Amino acid sequence: MNVVLGVGGGIAAYKSAELARALMERGMRVQVVMTQAAREFITPLTFASLTGRKVITGLFSSAGPEETLSSAIEHIAVAQDNEILVIAPATADLLARLAHGLADDFLTTLYLAFTGRVVLAPAMNNNMWMHPATQDNLAVLRKRGHVIVEPDEGLLACGANGPGRLAEPDKIAGVIVDLGAASSFHARDLEGETVLITAGPTQEPLDPVRFISNRSSGKMGYALADAAAERGAQVILVSGPVQLSEPQGARVVHVRTAHEMHDAVMAHLSEAGIIVKAAAVADYHLAQVPRNKIKKTAMRMSMDLDPTPDILAELGQKKGDRLLIGFAAETENLIESARQKLRSKNCDMVVANLVNQEATGFESDENEVVLVLSTGETIPLSRAPKREIADRIFDQVLKLRLALHAAQ
Repeated sequence: MNVVLGVGGGIAAYKSAELARALMERGMRVQVVMTQAAREFITPLTFASLTGRKVITGLFSSAGPEETLSSAIEHIAVAQDNEILVIAPATADLLARLAHGLADDFLTTLYLAFTGRVVLAPAMNNNMWMHPATQDNLAVLRKRGHVIVEPDEGLLACGANGPGRLAEPDKIAGVIVDLGAASSFHARDLEGETVLITAGPTQEPLDPVRFISNRSSGKMGYALADAAAERGAQVILVSGPVQLSEPQGARVVHVRTAHEMHDAVMAHLSEAGIIVKAAAVADYHLAQVPRNKIKKTAMRMSMDLDPTPDILAELGQKKGDRLLIGFAAETENLIESARQKLRSKNCDMVVANLVNQEATGFESDENEVVLVLSTGETIPLSRAPKREIADRIFDQVLKLRLALHAAQ
């Protein structure tokens, strides 16, 4: 596996030499890229000696015109030739520039051209680490699906004691090995499969200007669509109203109401072998919507609401040999409620999460879920970016499919 090791300008840069050695001991080919500030702490010669490769230190060559032209586009070639970009140490300044897309040197320009997995190992003073600006930048980078190797706590170079020390090189190398193994395992393991996914909320009108809905951003469903497409599947995404960019490679069907989502799902059911119902469909709607806006008065008002179609239950009746994955957003009795839904809706798996937790609740970029399987297993997935959770869900979907087919 080919890895780019980006070295930022901090005292922890000396540990990057140990990381380069650890990666090579694990059979990886390492290309080192150093910022100008990093060269104040450790020399390129150290990395060149360890890796046996030229160390890239700038965008432009000081040689002749041909070499200068070559170096000016080198970041594109490096981006295309490597599967993982790891930056260690990732300083507060580097994190800010990455988060905001600023590209004024080779490493940050390479980052914008890079399409593989990105691992960031921050190192800085504890106050800088805890500063809201740094935490906001980390949230942006996590949202992009990047892996953050949290710094260790302890005595820092400045004399302070707290979080901010670069994680140990072996730990960072282990994360990269795991990412590489996961990437090679599911590179195209959904090829030839059609996956039907629902995402986001539905909006049920009360009059021309008001509606009832659920608190769903659609981020989990869109992450699932992105993961399935990347793994080679044909993806049909039926999406309620969200403020998200369409996943690359997915066919997106936009709907608003539960009835519209029902009709879209049933229209595409025959194409799908795997169905993932991640949408938060409103449970009730107003059957007769007034044509004009309801005027506010001082009087109390009540409305008779009817249940919306139970799309998941209908899919459970019609699924045949398809795999059906449901979602259960709960505030209590998580496992018990998920198991009840699994049975009553005839699902093969239910992804359950507590939505009243601040870090992993509504609109968050991370999730923490429990997979409840028809085989009787319960598999907890610890807190991670939703894009990473999406891949772990599909890992279990594929294992479940193999288990069910073996049992037939």
